[in-house]
Amino acid sequence: MEQSKLKIYLADTEDNTLAEYFSGSEKFSVVGKSTDGVEVVRDVKLLKPDFLIMEVMLSGMDGFMVMENLKKEMKEKMPKVIFISNLSHSGFVSKAIKEGASYFMVKPVLPENLEQRLKDLTHTKGSSQDRGERGLDEKISNIFISIGIPAHIKGYQFLREAVKLAVEEPEIIGSITKKLYPTIAERFDTSSSKVERGMRHAIEVAWNRGKIENINSLFGLKIYNSNEKPTNGELIALIADKMIMEG
Repeated sequence: MEQSKLKIYLADTEDNTLAEYFSGSEKFSVVGKSTDGVEVVRDVKLLKPDFLIMEVMLSGMDGFMVMENLKKEMKEKMPKVIFISNLSHSGFVSKAIKEGASYFMVKPVLPENLEQRLKDLTHTKGSSQDRGERGLDEKISNIFISIGIPAHIKGYQFLREAVKLAVEEPEIIGSITKKLYPTIAERFDTSSSKVERGMRHAIEVAWNRGKIENINSLFGLKIYNSNEKPTNGELIALIADKMIMEG
């Protein structure tokens, strides 16, 4: 059954935790690993993995240079890239997403969370509706990463679902307490008050990380400062409107 597994290449500078975790996977197989950027380019061209999980700082050639080289030489055969790094500065995150990375995850990364991101990215086949939903999930996730909302907290999931609902049904923003919160609460088997608090906590985390400039640059307007946080509804509406305008 090895042939049916999706191939992962690990370009990381740390221990073998991820390699050991995926060695027992029924869906994924690690086909190679290196901490040297030049070797990563060579190996990925040869092995043609489905996913490249990569640290920004590598010897020989950094992760961004690796990505630039692979995009030129592999084109449509380019693997999906997930950056994992201690370098969580907004400039690194923005550059990674701009260069075409699917996700930027800040270390320490739980293998289970990484596996879920890989599973999210595998659902690119199927109906146009499936592809559209996955594409929307990826766009929303990239925005959340850029503005500093971590994927491991509940508010991240609540906000992502809320943005999707607002894209599908824009008028739901006008009924945030009567319709949006209860709808999300039902999907996650929780209460509306916990949904509201979870979203609020996620926004506070983003503000505490000081990435307000990323939010302003995303929308092309200087609309927030360090002392002014958006309400849940404001942030959901802003991101949903951006998704709608971008198609």
